[in-house]
Amino acid sequence: MYKLTAAFVLTTCATASFAEDSKKPWEVEVDIGAIATSGNTDTTSLQFKVDAKQNLEKWENQYIFNSLFKEDSVKQDDNTSQREKTAEKYFGSAKFAYLIGVEESYLFSYGSYTEDKFGAYRTYATLALGYGNWLYYSPTFNWFIEAGPGYFEGEKVTESTDPLLPDTITDESGAMLRAATALEWKISDNATFKQLISVESGADNTRTQSETSLATSINAHMKMKVGVAIANDSDVADGKEKTDTTTFINLVYSF
Repeated sequence: MYKLTAAFVLTTCATASFAEDSKKPWEVEVDIGAIATSGNTDTTSLQFKVDAKQNLEKWENQYIFNSLFKEDSVKQDDNTSQREKTAEKYFGSAKFAYLIGVEESYLFSYGSYTEDKFGAYRTYATLALGYGNWLYYSPTFNWFIEAGPGYFEGEKVTESTDPLLPDTITDESGAMLRAATALEWKISDNATFKQLISVESGADNTRTQSETSLATSINAHMKMKVGVAIANDSDVADGKEKTDTTTFINLVYSF
């Protein structure tokens, strides 16, 4: 069921992008961030993200793929160190929006799929339909909000206390309400601030996600971006943290 849901999500949906006076047919940004240390601290991490927006006459589509990988040197019982994978997460989303009225509002369908091998949920898939509106837009500042009902499926992880036994997976699914808001502020020709927040609330769990970032231009196509991403699940199993925080410094290529 999860694979069918994910396939439907990733092949049939797309999103509204920020309103602008003039829009390119495609706007694509590729983020890459990598950190490697050795010595007293031995760790390797890699973050990769693609954000593609398609602007048509009455439709606006957005496709996002994001991945996070991390390895750390972990001390064993015999005082030796061994490199172990400590994070592996993949996220894909798509949204499709039909502009209505004077193009200040839209109807949308949204879908997402998350696979997190170390998270509170092993997989998490959502599908939602709803209405969105640009509260304010200009060449330098854009802000929209959207909401609608939907459905989710998730695999909650309960860690095994016996290292020889696998973790316990509990299937959850049901109706949920999704609300999201995003703003983009072009502080200057070379600096852009973004804030994204989404809440997906159901009977079993409420998932809140936030990303705050500041990007500065290096040249016409390259940017340096710093930010923090926060994900919170209201209902997790014992042994799992409710909140995951990722602080990043990425190089961004746009075209």
